[in-house]
Amino acid sequence: MLALGLLLNTVGIGLFCWLIFALAVYALPFFVAVSIGMIAFQSGTGIVGGLLVGMASGALTLAIGQVSVAVSRCWTLRIAIATAFAVPAATAGYHVAFVLSQVGVPSLAWREAFACLGAVCIGGTAWTRLTVFAETRPLESADNMPRSVLMTATREG
Repeated sequence: MLALGLLLNTVGIGLFCWLIFALAVYALPFFVAVSIGMIAFQSGTGIVGGLLVGMASGALTLAIGQVSVAVSRCWTLRIAIATAFAVPAATAGYHVAFVLSQVGVPSLAWREAFACLGAVCIGGTAWTRLTVFAETRPLESADNMPRSVLMTATREG
């Protein structure tokens, strides 16, 4: 029975850590969604209106961030946007790692060290997941475009 408890505890903590890493990019959109949803609710839109406005603003924040990182050719703009997404994720990672380290680490210094390591890992994950598809490519002109065999045969005669 003890072995089953240890196994399930390990699987549960592993699943929780996987979930934190998978959701790291969504820390800023979640913060924006909650903030704007609460503002909308307090201004009189009601519960459903606040939820809809909050979800729309969070989705719009994520879409604008991903598209602007993917489309932008300016490295400073990419770094600024990726930093805006990585800092809230690193903050959330710090707090999650600090709370999880309280389970088995009695020393406050080691808990802080694990929390800082968690912040770096989760912030780096958010940074990487946002910028992984943002590769700079030269603009292709119509003359350099590859042509199909049929188009080449038709033009040559």
